Amino acid sequence: MAINEEITLKKLEVFLSFMELNNLARVGETLGQSTVSVHRALHSLEEGLRCPLFKREGRSLIPLHTAYTFAESARRALAECEEGVRKVREMSGINPVRLKIGSLYSLTLHCIPQLVIALKLRRPGLDIDLTLGSNRELLQSLADGRLDAIIIGEQGEEHHANLVSVPLFQDEVFLAAPPGSPYAGSQPVDLQALRDEKFVTLNDGFVTAQSFNHAFALAGFVPHTAMRVGDIFSLINMVSGGLGYSLLPGRVSAFSARLELLPLQAKYASHQLITLLMLKSRERDPNLLALAAECRMYRRA
Repeated sequence: MAINEEITLKKLEVFLSFMELNNLARVGETLGQSTVSVHRALHSLEEGLRCPLFKREGRSLIPLHTAYTFAESARRALAECEEGVRKVREMSGINPVRLKIGSLYSLTLHCIPQLVIALKLRRPGLDIDLTLGSNRELLQSLADGRLDAIIIGEQGEEHHANLVSVPLFQDEVFLAAPPGSPYAGSQPVDLQALRDEKFVTLNDGFVTAQSFNHAFALAGFVPHTAMRVGDIFSLINMVSGGLGYSLLPGRVSAFSARLELLPLQAKYASHQLITLLMLKSRERDPNLLALAAECRMYRRA
């Protein structure tokens, strides 16, 4: 029997996602589509099958017995197709079962482990390589093809002509001080009060160095920088050891109990947007689609 042209693998993916999530909006968010597109895909799939899969109750779709029966075959069809793609890519020297992700050191406590675990549950056969570095290093590795995707921080939302971006969360920048600092208290910190203090910061190329420069540009003076370091852990240790103050994002608070993060006055506000970036030319790669879906789920959670 000829298969109707309305029945496509993409619509099967939408259908199976809906059977799992049972919510049009959540399916759209997971797959990066609008709710209207999801509804249209399900409706046209029914037309292609010439068989109803759902009953309408108000604005909701309720799966019929036919939907559950068809889902079993749809899962096998997609699995067989993915296996075929994997085999021919391996025959061509491409290894799609390994995903190379780049990330910032400061995301390795919560964000990256959660994403990796969720991605492995979604695609159990996928092996993952993780590379840590600065924004500058990771962006260059992505452009050179040495990484498949990167998760970095950006000083506000930036435009990348050849990249697809999926925001995860926004992080606020604080004054980092050793315990017992005289600046600790109920009031947000005025950076003008720290003109005579020494500071420690990251080397250029890190988003936190960019946030540091941005905040002091708002304050209108160049701070006395006693030391620049090449990783966030050394920076935290230098601050907690009393070598100087710094500006750090809130996500590092759990790295050390010997560090206080004090809020800045609103006029010095600096934020980092944690974002997944991947090449537009590869956005339909199944592994990258799965990673993007997990990033959207992380943002929603």
